This record gives sequence, structure tokens and C-alpha cells, in this order.
Amino acid sequence: MHADVRADVAVSLSLLAGVVALSEASRALLSRTLAHTGLRVYAAELVSTFQLCCCTHELKMLSEVGGVEPRLALTLTYVASVVHGLTFRGAIGNPSGALEHAYRARLSGGCALKRIACQFAAAAAARVAAPLVWGLGLSGVHARLKLGGFRCDSLVHAPLHEAAAVELACAFVVQTVITHTREVEEKYRVHAVAAAITSVVHAGGSVTGAVFNPALAFSTQFRCSGSSFLENCLVYWLGPLIGMSGSVLLSDRLLPAAWRTWFSPRLPGNPKKMT
Repeated sequence: MHADVRADVAVSLSLLAGVVALSEASRALLSRTLAHTGLRVYAAELVSTFQLCCCTHELKMLSEVGGVEPRLALTLTYVASVVHGLTFRGAIGNPSGALEHAYRARLSGGCALKRIACQFAAAAAARVAAPLVWGLGLSGVHARLKLGGFRCDSLVHAPLHEAAAVELACAFVVQTVITHTREVEEKYRVHAVAAAITSVVHAGGSVTGAVFNPALAFSTQFRCSGSSFLENCLVYWLGPLIGMSGSVLLSDRLLPAAWRTWFSPRLPGNPKKMT
């Protein structure tokens, strides 16, 4: 790796560590301050989604502008996903995830909508904060971004239906892993989810960036030139929502029914016979 790239990566890693540390301190402070107000979960959602979006902005910048090789970029994606999983403390950070929790009656509809509002507010705040930090010129790549006016290009490199299908597939895979690892101990579960996220980023990143999170996409993709707001909505909002819904439907409806059908001939007293 070139010396300049190593320096840029070192600065970015320091910034990422700072964002996580500041977010952890904020979560702890707000948790104590709002412990008896019912607002603690929304504060955690704001802080955690802001952490997710800020870190993703920095990793996206390193990958697209900083000249970081794909293997290192994927490694950083995996590590960041593990860190987010271990620090979120009940926050969801994804509107599709909030809707899935509401469907499973883990959240009320009103609570899910409030969490989604917090997620988008944090995403908008991160979209403003990232250029402000880059404007400090802490690294060479930050300085180049400042000179270029912090412009970015759309990551949609396929027809809309193909791009939406990629985001759908990414959301489907990650949601399926989340669903089927809920009983796994948290310190192991985060690695399974992080591995799934890294895998879909590797598979679909060259087509859409593999965001599969409507709030995160709003923060990192919607201001980039090359795609209209409606096109971004179709790819980064509708695609992940359908992918999550398809995973939930398959896990909760189709697979259990097929499982019962498969084993029903073995039940005592069942007149059906195996053929």
C-alpha cells in the first residue's frame, strides 16, 4: 500500500474510532438522563443511526476516492459491522428492521414510526456532518474532496430493475441471517450478521453499493448526481423493503407450512401415507 494511502487510512480509522467513542459516551449519558422518560430508545436510535451513517460515509469515501484496495475495504466493512452490532444496545438503525419488528409485534406501530423518524433525522444530520469533518483537511483524501466540492456520483450502475433487484437480494439475505440467528448468543451473532453484510457488499457493491438500508441510503446516496430522487426511492427504499418482506414471509409463512406438510404423514393417527 502506498504511504499516502496508509496515512489516509490511519486518519480515517482514528475518525471512526472517535465517532464510535463519542456515540458510546452519548448513549450512556442519554440512557441515564432519559431513563424514566420513555425517550431513551429514541435517543439511542438517533445516536446509533448517526454513528452508522458517519462511519459509512468515511468508509465509502476511502473506497471511492482514497484508493483503498477492495480486500481492505471489505475487511473494514466487516469490522465496522461487528462494532455497530456490539454497540447499538437495542437500536435498530434501519427502517426496514423497524417495520419488521412492528410486524412481529415487538414494537407498536407508533413506536416503529417514531424510530424511523429518528433514523432519517440522524441520517440527514450525518449527511451534513461528514463534509464538515472532511473540510478540516485532516488527510490528503479529505483535502481532495474539499477541492472537488464534496461531489459524489451515483453508485447505480445498472438498469433500475436490476439495481432494485440487487438491493432486494441484499436485504433478503441479511434479514434471513438476522431472523435465523436471533437465538444465538449476541457476541457470536454479530459476527454472523457482519459476515452476511460483508458478503452482500462484495457481491452487489459494484452495482448499487449494496446499501439495503433506506435511512443509510438517504444519507450516503441521495445527494449524489446521476440518479433522480424517484430512481433512488425505487432502488434504495422499495427494493430493501420488498427484500425484507420476502424474507419474513418465507421464514414465517411458507417454510413453517412446508415443514408441517413434510412431517404430517408421520404424525400418529394421520391417515395419509408416505409414498
